[in-house]
Amino acid sequence: MTESPAPPHAGDGEALRGRALAALLTARERTTLLTDSVDDHDLTAQHSPLMSPLVWDLAHIGNQEELWLLRGVAGREAMRPEIDGLYDAFEHPRATRPSLPLLAPGEARSYALEVRGRALDVLESAPLGDGPALVRSGFAFGMIAQHEQQHDETMLITHQLRSGPAALTAPEPPRATDAPTLPAEVLVPGGTFTMGTSAEPWALDNERPAHQRDVPGFVIDTAPVTCGAYRAFIEDGGYGERRWWAPEGWAMVREHELGAPLFWYRDAGQWLRRRFGVTEPVPDDEPVLHVSWYEADAYARWAGRRLPTEAEWEKAARHDPASGRSRRYPWGDEDPTPERANLGQRHLRPAPAGAYPAGRAPCGAGQLIGDVWEWTASDFLPYPGFAPFPYREYSQVFFGPEHKVLRGGSFAVDTVACRGTFRNWDLPVRRQIFSGFRTARDL
Repeated sequence: MTESPAPPHAGDGEALRGRALAALLTARERTTLLTDSVDDHDLTAQHSPLMSPLVWDLAHIGNQEELWLLRGVAGREAMRPEIDGLYDAFEHPRATRPSLPLLAPGEARSYALEVRGRALDVLESAPLGDGPALVRSGFAFGMIAQHEQQHDETMLITHQLRSGPAALTAPEPPRATDAPTLPAEVLVPGGTFTMGTSAEPWALDNERPAHQRDVPGFVIDTAPVTCGAYRAFIEDGGYGERRWWAPEGWAMVREHELGAPLFWYRDAGQWLRRRFGVTEPVPDDEPVLHVSWYEADAYARWAGRRLPTEAEWEKAARHDPASGRSRRYPWGDEDPTPERANLGQRHLRPAPAGAYPAGRAPCGAGQLIGDVWEWTASDFLPYPGFAPFPYREYSQVFFGPEHKVLRGGSFAVDTVACRGTFRNWDLPVRRQIFSGFRTARDL
């Protein structure tokens, strides 16, 4: 059992340089749209205590780029050492960041722009082939592109939480042409497969190393659970039945008087939701969104099923029984395309369940990449042989039972920060994130 070999560009210095440049430019284009689409008041306001002001994210993006590419790779002196503490995510929790002496919107833009110009100069001359570990295969540049795209997703969450008219628009995702003929669930046979990666050049530390994992056979949903299916749980009194809930989840439901996913409300006998400033009927065929781990777990119990483990999810998404290899993506080793997955904030909503037939895995499950982050049953823990790199605060400090793993990415995630091995994690109470789920069962 093996994983797919490294991508063709992994060892080619000039190809890596081009890939890094494209990733950095794509990320900055998205950052610019998210911050230029609102006025300075919206940039500096805190739209929820769960999130930073948008202007903090903007300057933080620039500061991390300076720390790792200008100081780390190029060894240059700090441009603005006095602001390092302001934009240290571990020094100041999100709820307190508006009280800090943050850079004003114009200053933040100028700082991020100046850092980017210098970083592109560094990229032109940096040794990307076999140099030090930080730059080998262009890792530092890929890490920074992923970091920026992760904050672009965070800023999109803030856009969803802000009040007022829509600031962003996007075309509708493709329809699901063969959804009525798809089976509700598919079989994943038992056996060993290769989990994680040692070959993906820009994989982050928690994805490493590749290792063998034996997974008994199981059955998993063909598509994520839909709003229509979740509505049946609501209408059957699911939020009022303690037996479906983990104790902490039941306490959350009672304390906050929850009765539906975040942003849903009932009016004149119809379920509506607010999505990026627009009120619309809840679409029954779309994957449910903005549910916590506790809600996903309760639904699965109500349905007589369970959430898949992280290993089960990855085996369903990557394992190719014909070759015995673990693919980079469900469809193969090729990078995502618009025909295979809903990524990159292209549509600003999940596609209907059953869409993207070109993106399905060998087992038959679809939409494993993009659309919604999928909660799994697993705690966020290190793989055997894990080593923190290049800093322990990215993953290591979060390991433990407090955080649950999400897999697959959402419509808000860029291709550079989404692959079959990518691991996300969050607290099980989180609902503002673009999270959904699918269920599984034992054979």
